[in-house]
Amino acid sequence: MNFLVTGGAGFIGSHVCERLLRDGHRVWALDDLNDFYDPQVKRRNLAEIQALAKPFEFVPGDICDADALASLCASVQFDQVIHLAARAGVRPSLEQPARYQRVNVEGTVNVLEAARQNGVKKITIASSSSVYGVNAKAPFSESDPIFSAVSPYAASKLACEALGHTWHHVYGMDVAMLRFFTVYGPRQRPDLAIHKFTRLIDAGRPIPVFGDGSTARDHTHIADILDGIIACTQREFGFEIFNLGESRTVKLRELIALIEQALGKPAILDRQPLQPGDVPITYADISKARARLGYQPRMKVEEGIPLFVAWFRQNRQGGTSA
Repeated sequence: MNFLVTGGAGFIGSHVCERLLRDGHRVWALDDLNDFYDPQVKRRNLAEIQALAKPFEFVPGDICDADALASLCASVQFDQVIHLAARAGVRPSLEQPARYQRVNVEGTVNVLEAARQNGVKKITIASSSSVYGVNAKAPFSESDPIFSAVSPYAASKLACEALGHTWHHVYGMDVAMLRFFTVYGPRQRPDLAIHKFTRLIDAGRPIPVFGDGSTARDHTHIADILDGIIACTQREFGFEIFNLGESRTVKLRELIALIEQALGKPAILDRQPLQPGDVPITYADISKARARLGYQPRMKVEEGIPLFVAWFRQNRQGGTSA
């Protein structure tokens, strides 16, 4: 099949492109290589994909450019779209709320419309565990009411879910919304906690710790996330939302200890107050994904962190960790 992967040069997107290529598909990756973090990181991701010598094409472009998206979808008969491109992160969204709405919401409308106008019937879209906000009930289930977003990023992802349902309801498109829970692994964005902490601890520099270390996250390895995404491409749902997590929480202080152990170095803690937009816990109920997708996460964080640190050490000289 012909796949369009938006955000295909990023952390999750580059892994998705590789997996699709290895499975025998043709892949087009759309990415604007913006400066949210060092664009060289994404260029290295692309080089690794291109080294596979598979039917892959990189298309530089912005999902906010509706005409360019429409032109791309008109020029290639895509069978499916995997829409991962977005402005990510809770804290940066507090500083640039309008940009997050433009890229994430307007950009998603552009992707949905380009797909619809060119006969693409199936689209898989990245959402986020952030949509649950400060949820009184844990673990978080797809059936929980979600009217408590606490950041512009979370609000933008809620809007994307509503848009996905609209394009299914009005136009009959098959739409799967995937709520990712704190994804980590090789190529993880350098601004995310595991990568950032590893880099700073390795360099002997303080790491910022917001709160008392009791906040807990459902850390999910990229290998498990890939299994969930690919399963979505192989089934038809109409419209469905799925949690993709490990269904287990790890406290911040425990995460830091695992990184210290893997690096063989102690962390220097820079204690700071909790930040606006942060939530105390994320915790996925994955019973629906298990039943409908056959999703079964396998990588425990105790195994995943040493693997990440090994990747970090292999790549830091080349600047991947910068």
